[in-house]
Amino acid sequence: MTSEPPDIRASDAERERVAERLRDAYAEGRLDMAEFEERLDSAYRARTHGELVPLLRDLPAGAAAPVGDGAGGAAGAPAVAGGPGAGAAGGERAWPARIGRPATSRGAFAFWSGFTRRGGWSVAREFTAAVFQGGGDIDLREASFEDREVVIRCFAVMGGIQVVVPPDLHVEVSGFGFMGGFDDRGAGEGTPGSPRVRITGFALMGGVDVRRKERRSTRKQLRK
Repeated sequence: MTSEPPDIRASDAERERVAERLRDAYAEGRLDMAEFEERLDSAYRARTHGELVPLLRDLPAGAAAPVGDGAGGAAGAPAVAGGPGAGAAGGERAWPARIGRPATSRGAFAFWSGFTRRGGWSVAREFTAAVFQGGGDIDLREASFEDREVVIRCFAVMGGIQVVVPPDLHVEVSGFGFMGGFDDRGAGEGTPGSPRVRITGFALMGGVDVRRKERRSTRKQLRK
């Protein structure tokens, strides 16, 4: 997997590569739901290489995601296709690999607190988010999708939910606000092959904000 000492700190990219391999293993039937969720949680909480390596130890070595920085990771081990940033800007060439993934989250709730869904998570075909005097952050820029048609229901009561989508994703917004706002600035057509994401719900004395932002990989390329 890696020649680095086990106490070397893991990077976000390394955690994501391991998470991607776990999703593949679940889809292949190598892990059941309980094992998958437990390992996925451990992957995102891991701080060192030594915590990541055991999560893939009993999976086929030839398909295991590399743990290590740099393009392609360890020598001879290919990077996972269709992961975050796949394609020139994660655009239409990457969509087929990002649709049909097992959902890693079907909902989120915050009461006097907050929640976050971002990175390489997989969105359920029906995802429900609710906040009461709290906040929520849903980022779809690096996400995969359980189905080609996805519905995200957002309910904000005296709180706020922000939904960030990439420029190449097809997004429809149909929510409404009462003494609050349901912003649809992020609605628009996607590139060919894009999933269709419908965002609906309501905001009561709160707000739901849907906006488009470039992926971090795209911003880095533009800066270069």
